[in-house]
Amino acid sequence: MRILFVGDVMGEVGQNAIATYLPKLKRRYKPQVTIVNGENATKGRGINQEVYKAFLTAGADVITMGNHTWDNNEIFDFIGDAKKLVRPLNFPTATTPGKGYTMVNVNTEKLAVINLQGNVFMGQNLANPFITVMPLVKELRQQTPNIFIDLHAETTSEKEAMAWYLDGQVSAVIGTHTHVQTSDNRVLPEGTAFLSDVGFTGPYNGILGMTRENVIGRFLEQMPTRFNVQEDSPAVLSGCLIDVDGKTGHAKKIQRLLINPDHPYFDD
Repeated sequence: MRILFVGDVMGEVGQNAIATYLPKLKRRYKPQVTIVNGENATKGRGINQEVYKAFLTAGADVITMGNHTWDNNEIFDFIGDAKKLVRPLNFPTATTPGKGYTMVNVNTEKLAVINLQGNVFMGQNLANPFITVMPLVKELRQQTPNIFIDLHAETTSEKEAMAWYLDGQVSAVIGTHTHVQTSDNRVLPEGTAFLSDVGFTGPYNGILGMTRENVIGRFLEQMPTRFNVQEDSPAVLSGCLIDVDGKTGHAKKIQRLLINPDHPYFDD
């Protein structure tokens, strides 16, 4: 089983990058499951139904989210019916719309996709992701050994700790949120693929995708500033490919993907 994962899509630049490159990446690498984090997709904050459907049309099988899940109020109009949209599992179960995981059929096998949000420096008091996820992992393993986790978190330590905590129990723990792709991709000893942060998909010439002037001004003036997406920019697309033994759920290989003006995409 091959999984393609594309990190935090941001604004129209990110949307256009998905429309342009996702079909090409799918043709080249032939993944069985394609997952896209879309929590910044609509104007940098949240996602609406139009963008959600556009990602599915481009080839995504599952859309994961993060700390900006609720920033676009339009999500409340469709999340209840969006079977391929997954918000962080550790929001309060009884009161939060949507779901924290989904199951994808892959020929005769299945892949469970879980979205988690970290607690360290995230500004939200969610349930402990470590305590929340393990009962679900044990439950899902009764159906499939193939489990992918998008851990939307700030610190490398929290993401790395989660991967070691779940090593051998899940196929992959891949970090999102910081928008900077790390180079620590590896398969842990018991078979869990790990990458601290897959990076983001959006404006290459912004600062983490936001307008440079506003971000620099915040550092200079120390005054509240509204950050907007840097839309007049070429795109970066960040992702990874994970090869999994569908019978055991153990990862065999993880490869980073990066497309930007300094790392251009070439068709075969």
